[in-house]
Amino acid sequence: MNRAQIVRDRIVERVTASGFDAHGLHVRIGTDGAEHRWTADIREDIHSVAKGVCVLAAGMAADEGAVSLDEPVSTYLPDFDLGSGVGEVTLRHLLTMTSGIDLPWSETLMTDWPDLAREFLRRPSRGRVFQYSNASTYTAMTALAARVGDVLDFLRPRLFTPLGIDDVTWERSPNGRIVAGSGLLLRTEELSRLGLLIRDRGAWHGRRLVAAEWIDAMHSDWVVAGEGAAYDRYALAGWAGPDPAWRLHGAHGQLLIFLDDAVVTITADDHFGADDIAAFVAATLTAS
Repeated sequence: MNRAQIVRDRIVERVTASGFDAHGLHVRIGTDGAEHRWTADIREDIHSVAKGVCVLAAGMAADEGAVSLDEPVSTYLPDFDLGSGVGEVTLRHLLTMTSGIDLPWSETLMTDWPDLAREFLRRPSRGRVFQYSNASTYTAMTALAARVGDVLDFLRPRLFTPLGIDDVTWERSPNGRIVAGSGLLLRTEELSRLGLLIRDRGAWHGRRLVAAEWIDAMHSDWVVAGEGAAYDRYALAGWAGPDPAWRLHGAHGQLLIFLDDAVVTITADDHFGADDIAAFVAATLTAS
């Protein structure tokens, strides 16, 4: 039995013992792979793991010279009204949740205002402080779309087609833009391909899809996000931990967990059990 199979079996045992409502599991360690399913492998919302895909989109656009993550967002949205201090906010600030703009999540976030991005940018900034908000990612992708056109159309030939992921759908706002921070539907196995691309620092079967610096920025230059052990540091869409790993983490247990040459992909419908299963995965990878 290879390492990936051993880790898979341990995770499956933990899921069974804990009652965690897992849907699918992929383990990749080096070139070894293993998987397990509890439900049919249908496309499901990967929730905030989609924020990592938005980072890939921004990185690809930067690689092509279409944007800079360190230019003010107002450069790309010159007709948007800006709140106090927002003139200094960059794409990087939006994608690291450090714009300092406060707009809490709600179930009706996309329909509460005529244009969520305009509402977000017209509010004041408190400076470079962490404020997690789906509106921040949505606004970043609104700015990106101003330079590259529809973000999903931009990503199809650059990301999804090379990964062999066809007919991708992404939830849209009433303005026709991708919801960005969630709403991207993928199968567990398709999500695992994104995980492998990220593990391999932007290379896919020898072809570079995105510069390694954008992958590295997902888990470096951490900003202080809070005091909870699982949510105390954030970067470009990535959360630090469970130590010594790092992860992309979507609501209800959508996880890409990275440690050295390993990436573990989990899809689930268990919001409150996700932190425990992530910690178990990190400990199992460390011990394997």
